[in-house]
Amino acid sequence: MASTSWLHLHSPSLTRAIVPILRHPTTLSTSFLHRLNRFTSPARFTSSVNQTNPMLTQVHAQAKRSFLSKDDKIASLEDLRFEPPLKIVEYPDPILRKRNKRINAFDENLKKLVDEMFDVMYKTDGVGLSAPQVGINVQLMVFNPAGERGEGQEIILVNPKVMKYSKKPLLFNEGCLSFPQIFADVERPESVKVDAQDINGARFMVELSGLPARVFQHEFDHLQGILFFDRMTDDILDSIRAQLEALEKKYEEKTGLPSPEKVETRQRKKTGVGFGKS
Repeated sequence: MASTSWLHLHSPSLTRAIVPILRHPTTLSTSFLHRLNRFTSPARFTSSVNQTNPMLTQVHAQAKRSFLSKDDKIASLEDLRFEPPLKIVEYPDPILRKRNKRINAFDENLKKLVDEMFDVMYKTDGVGLSAPQVGINVQLMVFNPAGERGEGQEIILVNPKVMKYSKKPLLFNEGCLSFPQIFADVERPESVKVDAQDINGARFMVELSGLPARVFQHEFDHLQGILFFDRMTDDILDSIRAQLEALEKKYEEKTGLPSPEKVETRQRKKTGVGFGKS
């Protein structure tokens, strides 16, 4: 993939803009390049990392206004209830396909949920995690492209919306915590512009490219009920078909229920490059 421009944020005050989404900005260590095996094939991706600070541009704090459309369902306090420790939900659990509700309560419970999500993400060697992956069907994602606690940047996006994405697609080898030990190529846009809210409910825009854009798109798909194999070509899907079927069998043995979906009955490449379902 092209070089990584870590974050391009849009606001009059650069310092003010960094606070909402970069929880622990620190110097990136060279170990970053060795943490990508969860999400990348080095042969397909070259990352140019600024070792002191990520590339930041204008940050744009917008006036308060309604962030929800009339068709959005709002998460209740019950929807946001959880018991630590969180556990990763694996394919083909139907939770991964459910509609995820928008968050309207920016309270201590949400902050605790974010902390727990980062905790399970690091413990499972992930670089990104969406709320439905831990059994909570709300519009929330966290990620840190460095994949190490105390390194890189912890990014929190609540109720994210894609405003624009590049026409240039890139092929990249991805993995997913909900699909343990499964890796395959997925084509996605090189960069993306996102409108979201931070942990306190403040709205902002961010432009992502390189690995952060890739991680965001993967997690954003989860919030739409889209899984990474939905975007694979049939040839690539065939290379992991046996592993997917093994997960389906594991689910049936664990729950005593038939698998809610079967890769063998999947239609040919139902989801293309970009966002949303075709």
